[in-house]
Amino acid sequence: MVTEAIRDKAPFGMVRANKEDVAEIGCSTLVSELLKTHDDGRMEIITLGQRRFEILEMNEERAFLRAEVLWIDDEENGAAPAPLRASALELHRQFVEITGMDLPVNPEAQQLSFHLASALPVDLDFKQTLLEMRSERQRIDTLLDYFAQIIPTLRELKEHKKKAGGNGYLH
Repeated sequence: MVTEAIRDKAPFGMVRANKEDVAEIGCSTLVSELLKTHDDGRMEIITLGQRRFEILEMNEERAFLRAEVLWIDDEENGAAPAPLRASALELHRQFVEITGMDLPVNPEAQQLSFHLASALPVDLDFKQTLLEMRSERQRIDTLLDYFAQIIPTLRELKEHKKKAGGNGYLH
């Protein structure tokens, strides 16, 4: 599937799947960069999400799953106001500062929530929940809650690590 997508410069669908089931909501994606092809055919790729979809019907005729999908967009009244976007950007900046992670950000991204969440080290359930939300405001609110919970913990861990590197006593 990926080989065909690269050859045809065509998008393909990505859905979260495990042994028991396949998520109903996924995202079309384009391969933006082929990093490496292994001898066994596996590939290391970088993809760029395009548009969300809901699976209507699965097709298992080929070696990979295919599906009939319904393209989904956000609700018209679900935009995030500028102050919420600014708060999310500031908390993301703090997260990056504390962790030292390289998480580049485009503050002008139309769907800022997806942009901010894409590289966060969060579990796939959290990312799937964001993908299923049909409101940018709701996704931004969810990210604000996440940052509000994790940033104080990260600060505390960083402080403990700093103290532990000193005299070995934590208070």
